[in-house]
Amino acid sequence: MNNWVYTDIVKDHFLNPRNIWDEKEGFKADGVGEVGSLACGDQMRVGIKVQDNRISDIRWLTYGCASAIASTSMMSEMVKGMSFEEAYHMTPEKITNALGGLPEHKFHCSVLGDKALRAAIDDYLNKNNLPNPYKASVAKIVCECKNITDEQIEELVRTKQVQTFEELQEKTGLGTVCGKCKNKAKDLFAEFRHIHGFM
Repeated sequence: MNNWVYTDIVKDHFLNPRNIWDEKEGFKADGVGEVGSLACGDQMRVGIKVQDNRISDIRWLTYGCASAIASTSMMSEMVKGMSFEEAYHMTPEKITNALGGLPEHKFHCSVLGDKALRAAIDDYLNKNNLPNPYKASVAKIVCECKNITDEQIEELVRTKQVQTFEELQEKTGLGTVCGKCKNKAKDLFAEFRHIHGFM
């Protein structure tokens, strides 16, 4: 343990995780988000309680490594009291910075927490027939030639409308004009398949 590669904050959140979803506690979530799959090695569920369009409380369960557990624990502490808009803009970078950093090869483990949180907010808004003005604000353009965003790619993967990168290109035209976005788009496509449990 002398050569612990994580920061003391990461170690603390891993050994003493906050806001774990204990079934015996009787936590009743207003919105639930789930990403990943056991087949991929990482799976996460986040439940939120909502009051005045703010996250009043949060619980989570994850199957993953120390980084996944620590980053979700930190995220759960950070978002309490946040408005939907603030919470929707939670990023892996913000979580990692709050932890004092993660080893580079473990950074992907912090990706699931913010995705599951957004999925929980989406679930709450859907259940209550409320509009979601936040989705568009977090979308980033991946293919400038065809104006395709990361959110559009993720939605096509999540809903199983595309199974391969070639199908994604056929459906959207992404990467078929100048081609400079192709490598980034392939990486994103693989990441979204991992997050949504299709690998």
